[in-house]
Amino acid sequence: MEYTPAQINRYTFFKLPSVWWCGIRVKEINAQICRAAVQLRWFNQNPFQSIFWAVQGMAAELTTGMLLVREIEKSNKKVSFLVLNNKAGFSKKARGRIVFQCDQGKIAAEAIASLSPENKTRTLWLSSTGVDEQGDQVSHFEFEWTLLLKNTDSTALN
Repeated sequence: MEYTPAQINRYTFFKLPSVWWCGIRVKEINAQICRAAVQLRWFNQNPFQSIFWAVQGMAAELTTGMLLVREIEKSNKKVSFLVLNNKAGFSKKARGRIVFQCDQGKIAAEAIASLSPENKTRTLWLSSTGVDEQGDQVSHFEFEWTLLLKNTDSTALN
């Protein structure tokens, strides 16, 4: 799969419907960065008329995870990955359009490249920051991803 915003957004519609229905859309992805935006709407708001923290977390996680997915696909390795831990900080109400960006594609690529039969597991932290239309940071998320190189040796099953 070629990783374009349109293809990723189509994928979220079918495989990650909560991302889609909350209004999170990938706007840009390349070897270094992934950006996703979410607009405050009735469906994703909290009682304080700002974007619910979990919706912000979904957008942030999507930006980090898509960089990993892109690198895994490029590597032709069979890798399973999962969020092990996360940290979040909130500095301002998330109102209007919030853009989340992870610019750690190089770190993701290095982590995937380091997986080998001798080094099957790896953990890494990737972060994403949400910024409002005025350029102010509203939240910052960090995700600890665990990577596991799956056994591709068909003789191991015999």
